[in-house]
Amino acid sequence: LKGAYKTVSDIFYRTTPCRSVTPPVYIKKSSLNYNRRTMDACFSAFDKNSDGYLDLEEFKLLTRALFRNDRGKIYNLEEDKLREIFNVFDCNADGYIDREEFVFCWNHWIKIIVRPIAAFLIVDVQNDFISGTLNISNCSAQQNGLEVVEPINHLLDTVQFDVVFYSLDWHPSNHVSFIDNIGQREIHPSSPVTAENAQTYDTVIFAGPPPMKQRLWPRHCVQDTWGSELHKDLKVVENSIKVYKGTNPDVDSYSVFWDNKKMTDTTLCAQLRMRNATDIYICGLAYDVCVGATAVDALAIGYRTILLDDCSRGVDLLDIEKTKNTVIKNNG
Repeated sequence: LKGAYKTVSDIFYRTTPCRSVTPPVYIKKSSLNYNRRTMDACFSAFDKNSDGYLDLEEFKLLTRALFRNDRGKIYNLEEDKLREIFNVFDCNADGYIDREEFVFCWNHWIKIIVRPIAAFLIVDVQNDFISGTLNISNCSAQQNGLEVVEPINHLLDTVQFDVVFYSLDWHPSNHVSFIDNIGQREIHPSSPVTAENAQTYDTVIFAGPPPMKQRLWPRHCVQDTWGSELHKDLKVVENSIKVYKGTNPDVDSYSVFWDNKKMTDTTLCAQLRMRNATDIYICGLAYDVCVGATAVDALAIGYRTILLDDCSRGVDLLDIEKTKNTVIKNNG
């Protein structure tokens, strides 16, 4: 129910008026015909007086059918929430949802609820973060990165996700985040730490242009090295997709969607759109860095986002808690 309400909030704040929305471009024509028949049948089933419109009471019956568990228990919407959702789809504010408005409601809400397409995104479960140069157990939270492998494998064995992604930090040897490369770039005068005094995990400001904050890490996940490989015990499923990030030497990339300056995206956005994904389950390493940044971006784009707590480990306990609170605050 919370996820469904988030979807409505995203529609209200992020989409164009309903009459400009067209069906997803990646659906086959035969699927569109089936989708239209199913949609029309749904509308007719709840148009109790057959007047060609859904009023608030008829819409309430529809939500009662949507929000129930497999035992038939109904999760009732509060009256103000019900009216708020109804008003989102009543585009002309005449107090009714007509068939044209229902097309928007169907494609952007009902279908997502009843036929979700789930992506599983496993973030950076690589050797260097588990037992290599940036072993997160050496960070302040002292969490063991290897502990994510077993629960992730269990999910891969027991849950039929529609698509599985593995992201990999994939840095060139001259990457900006490596502390041993700090002498390769000019430090901005406003930087709180000088190049001479910088230590691992400090944050400096490089001159750019433009000036750019950068946390300094040990050299890690250099392209085509053992440290950049996925851990040997992590199950890699057939037909999964690998997404490489952090390939630009001059900008870091925590999120699997974009680099930290949002100048360049990865292949993830296009891959998710191509599959009409609605829900993203995210986990891996590190909770408060790349996993968290990816979850926040997924929420901002509008995906229903689930951060899997027991399949993630992080660097700093305070930052882990902040990440968790940020995701929850944004309806993740």
